[in-house]
Amino acid sequence: MEIASAFEVRPAEGDRPGALAAFPYDRELVRRFRDTFRRARWREAEGGWFVPGTRAVARIEVWIAAELDALDRHADAKGRDAFVFDPLESAYLTAGQDLEVRTPYSRTVVEALRAVPFARWDPDARIWRVPYRSIEDLRRRWPIIEEAARRNEPEAKRQRRAERVPPDEAALTLMAERRRRRYPVLVGDPPLLGEVVCIFRFGAVLFEAVDIEPIEEIAGFERVGVYPHVRDDAGPYAFGYWRLPDVREMTWTRPVPEPVGGREKTRRGWWPPDQDERQEALRKLREGQRSQRTREERKSRAAEAAHEN
Repeated sequence: MEIASAFEVRPAEGDRPGALAAFPYDRELVRRFRDTFRRARWREAEGGWFVPGTRAVARIEVWIAAELDALDRHADAKGRDAFVFDPLESAYLTAGQDLEVRTPYSRTVVEALRAVPFARWDPDARIWRVPYRSIEDLRRRWPIIEEAARRNEPEAKRQRRAERVPPDEAALTLMAERRRRRYPVLVGDPPLLGEVVCIFRFGAVLFEAVDIEPIEEIAGFERVGVYPHVRDDAGPYAFGYWRLPDVREMTWTRPVPEPVGGREKTRRGWWPPDQDERQEALRKLREGQRSQRTREERKSRAAEAAHEN
């Protein structure tokens, strides 16, 4: 991947003049960008930083040119030399035009590789591609990546399932509650229907209904410890029925400026998401979308192959 191709700037759509800038996530790069463009705001739906102003495109292009001048244009060659001198030897890594990382799916692996500057997912080859200029960042994270990959090999997962102890009462209760998509909320302080909130155990959800009748056996939930907010002396609870929000609903959810405190979460059992919780929920929803598309594409290809035969 060429360094220049990692930066993108385009005019923003809408009535407000401005431009959108996109580039690979790197903490220092983002800091320098925000130091230069104080009024820039991240737009999740459009996947870029919005900079207002009629001359925004030109200003961003000047900044990109300065960043490219500052970057070491021989970084890939130097990184390749460093790799040859001290290679990373692993069944999960292949050296070619860039470094190709292929592992079983693991959230730990994904998070570690996202933290490597200029690493990118190649959906066609189903591998992560890391340029040689990022070899030292990859090397620092490689023990975590390799350990997580080994733990997620099919044989290792089968062995852990065989050794797993039978689920306890709390786990069985929680699985049943997840299937029913219900959650106890205080009768006197229920969440607003149709708005995204966070709840214990299930993350960001959207409530669609709340029972009128209170729960009679709420002490059972307190006994097995499924829900940390449920207390027999807190007042009557009723079941609220939830569903997962879609990407659009999650994108348009406005996060609270400051995270809600633990005491408030435990008192109510639900709370509005902060920025980190919103970002994590969006990431999970997009992963689910990609998995669904992949399954549909595989089914379609299998059906076409069967038809041709």
